[in-house]
Amino acid sequence: MTRPHAYQRIRTERLMTSPRPAATHRARTRCIRTAAATAALLPLLILPALPTPATAQTGPVIENGQAQVVPAFADSATWIRHDLWVETEFDTDGDGHPDRVHVAVTRPGQTDTEGLTVSAIYETSPYYSGVAGINLDHFWDLRQEVGGDPPARDPFPATIRHIERQPVISNSHVRTWVPRGFAVIHSQSPGTGQSQGCPTVGGANESLAPKAVIDWLNGRARGFTSVDGGEPVEAYWATGKVGMTGTSYNGTLPLAAATTGVDGLEAIIPVAPNTSYYHYYRSNGLVRSPGGYPGEDIDVLFDFIFSGYPDVRDYCIAHVRDEMYAELDRTTGDYNDFWAGRDYLNHIDGVRAATLMAHAFNDWNVMPEHSYRITEALKARGVPVQIYYHQGGHGGPPPLELMNRWFTRYVLGIENGVENDPRAWIVREADDRQQPTPYPDYPHPEAEGVPLHPAGDGNWTGTLSLNAGDADGTGGIVDNFAFEGGQLAAAEWSNHRLLYATPSLQQDVHLSGVATVRVRVASDAAAANLTVWLVSLPWTDSDDINDNIITKGWADPGNAGAVDIASPRSGADLTPGEFVELEFALQPDDQVIPAGSRIGLMVFSSDKYFTVHPEPGTMLTVDLRGTSVELPVVGGVEALRRVFRPVS
Repeated sequence: MTRPHAYQRIRTERLMTSPRPAATHRARTRCIRTAAATAALLPLLILPALPTPATAQTGPVIENGQAQVVPAFADSATWIRHDLWVETEFDTDGDGHPDRVHVAVTRPGQTDTEGLTVSAIYETSPYYSGVAGINLDHFWDLRQEVGGDPPARDPFPATIRHIERQPVISNSHVRTWVPRGFAVIHSQSPGTGQSQGCPTVGGANESLAPKAVIDWLNGRARGFTSVDGGEPVEAYWATGKVGMTGTSYNGTLPLAAATTGVDGLEAIIPVAPNTSYYHYYRSNGLVRSPGGYPGEDIDVLFDFIFSGYPDVRDYCIAHVRDEMYAELDRTTGDYNDFWAGRDYLNHIDGVRAATLMAHAFNDWNVMPEHSYRITEALKARGVPVQIYYHQGGHGGPPPLELMNRWFTRYVLGIENGVENDPRAWIVREADDRQQPTPYPDYPHPEAEGVPLHPAGDGNWTGTLSLNAGDADGTGGIVDNFAFEGGQLAAAEWSNHRLLYATPSLQQDVHLSGVATVRVRVASDAAAANLTVWLVSLPWTDSDDINDNIITKGWADPGNAGAVDIASPRSGADLTPGEFVELEFALQPDDQVIPAGSRIGLMVFSSDKYFTVHPEPGTMLTVDLRGTSVELPVVGGVEALRRVFRPVS
């Protein structure tokens, strides 16, 4: 399909960059000399003769609000590549000196031959020097009781081979942005590769390290030719304006940098970012694994990325990983100060960078709540925000057109009208990811919460309707982690779940936003898992389980009554047989449920691939009168009434 196009066509412009401010000849000569000293190690480094500033002619070209490929910039033989170490404001490896982070630069040759100053696209990562292999023997053992002490974990041995020299850290973004007249910057996170310090997985140094690099680009931090000592390196070629992007962990770090409020970070495009390590490893007070990594926790991720200098490994393990082990709390799963410090929503007031957020509605690794909670907070604070969602799994950046308009507007400063574009771009179910549909906002402005109520025997398939009066009685669940959620949804009958479904839809139904579930439940044990899936029925035999899943959620019944169940600081043991009431959000979604389908609410206990695995047999009883789900329906209750009405 051809998507509606809200882009504003503007005249073609050529940005004529004035000669750079007259840095002293001594400073410029020193910079070239230090680059020349490392030329033997950097085979791609081009060192042209110093120009006469008045000859500056080449600059970015803008068409349709986007920076275009310029032939003079696209010749990779003229690119200048060099590396350096930037001094930070922290010391996490305990040596008494500020840690330095390793930085690699790729910039157009015209920054030297014509005196051109350029803006930068920047990606930072803990992954650039390799990671530990995935070995589930070193993950946490899921066989523990809910609320019980976990079995001890066997940590990864510190065996990631340390790379001594790595002048080219990464080539990501280089062929996209250098030909358009940007420099591309890469840096390695603290404690990884050739960066000093310890990896802290969401600690303050992960925010301050990219801040230091941006400060260096603006002349506020010092750069050196070596990790220890070395000659100064200055970014005389930089305008100081920076845009950051990256995916997953690399998408988390642009937001981390933005929370510092660093001057010069003008725009960020986080893709599938982890915005809270609590929400990554916990759900509503419940210990929960990220999808695809059962038993992973924050200390496992420390082991996975720790590729830094071998001589500080013992110190970092003792002062960082052991603290994680002591504070992460796999017994209660509750929020605490350790997790609060690694929740970027708590630092959101520092963010001024214009944010184009990207995520997937079927990302069960870094779940879509991560982007949703941040964009809602930024919109409330008046920060420019757009969001791009697709229907796939983890990762997937916006189309280049969207990214280009964003960086052109906020990094280059070209008034291209992007702030008047639609605020949400959503890839519809059968569409190509490069062809999102524009919407005024996300959630859809016409979406309204519509409560539906379960009734009947949910061990078979009960009903789910608008009529609250139909709800009566209870339903029983026998916990058994061995059954996968897909098996339970497909089963004609099961005592391991309760399933309630709407009538067959007479028309498509558009859901947009966050569904909220209320459950009144009792357990015959002091603690239990609680899982809720919203599914599309009939369940089909598909290679992609996401074809049937609308959204999911998990919660700890012991946190019933918490002021904010999404970040509860204390839970309590359940009194066997006593009902408690929970209300919590499922993961954000935007999905068109096709006519002929039925929307199903499935409630069960342990989720094989996400929760811990207690001994099977715990009995949960759900009071149907106190249980409901509120769906975000575009068109509200009248839209749902129409699709439930039998065809006459």
